[in-house]
Amino acid sequence: MNQELEIRQHNALTNARYEYTELQLDLFFFIISKLRKDEKDTIYQLDIRELSSLTGKRYNGAYLHKATADMGSRMLEVEDAKEYRQIWMFQQIRYIKGEGIIEFDLTKYVLPYLFQLKNNFTSYELAAALRLTSKYAKRIYQICSQWKDLGETKKYDLQDFKKMLGLLDEKGNEKMERISQLREKVLDVAVKQINEHTELNVSYTLEKRGKTFKNITFTVKPQALAETIPFDLEPGAASPAGLAPHQVENARRLLTQLSITTPELVATILASAAHVAACNKFAHDLKTGKHAKAHSLSGLLLTILGLKKPANGPLFDAATKK
Repeated sequence: MNQELEIRQHNALTNARYEYTELQLDLFFFIISKLRKDEKDTIYQLDIRELSSLTGKRYNGAYLHKATADMGSRMLEVEDAKEYRQIWMFQQIRYIKGEGIIEFDLTKYVLPYLFQLKNNFTSYELAAALRLTSKYAKRIYQICSQWKDLGETKKYDLQDFKKMLGLLDEKGNEKMERISQLREKVLDVAVKQINEHTELNVSYTLEKRGKTFKNITFTVKPQALAETIPFDLEPGAASPAGLAPHQVENARRLLTQLSITTPELVATILASAAHVAACNKFAHDLKTGKHAKAHSLSGLLLTILGLKKPANGPLFDAATKK
């Protein structure tokens, strides 16, 4: 499995109105990451131990039972120009005792929003989505991901936006009546977490009409992200101070990918926290196409790390296989 797994969902699902807790959203993301695009099955098994290894959290059985029970009873409200729909995601949810497995049986009505995507989809990183701890940050991250190629979201009616996040019900009851509450407890927290833990840098603008705030728009820009969550952890050497083992493993994979395999050079890079962070940033830049025109990716990385002199050649003669 790729260390940074991109998952996709229909834009209608991104913009649907529903309220999930942080745990429920993590389960939702995890389910989507498991979908087999060539096999439109309705039953998917999730290993809670795998989710725990990705998030670093331990999950209590009773807590999970409550979370999935609530997910099963909550509907997704999906609306477009033609219709308004109320959809339930699951036919049933089954726990396999002693194995740490949860089996989700999807309803046939939600399948089009998971498989029939064509060009109408939102893509985002599972690792980034799991890193966010605010349920509102997770939802706003999805929404902003839909518009990342355009640099700015559409102008959302503020009341519709609140409904999407579960902050306003159909009767007009608001969880956060004052705009200061919305800023402090939802928007500012979400922006801070998204900017610190994802590949997006976002900000928001609230627009007034008269004395009342009516609309909200998000600016969305890509950014380099040094930290990733691995999806195929391997044992490795002790991490430099201040770094987690998965950060070192991510850097190790990049070096292998670029055929930088000389043991002495690899050891030198992985022993330095600064080098490891630079490697992870370089990996993200590769993914976003920043180094697409580089003549030699391995040479460029070594130059960035200060292990190769642009004019005089590498400090390590056998830096790569090339």
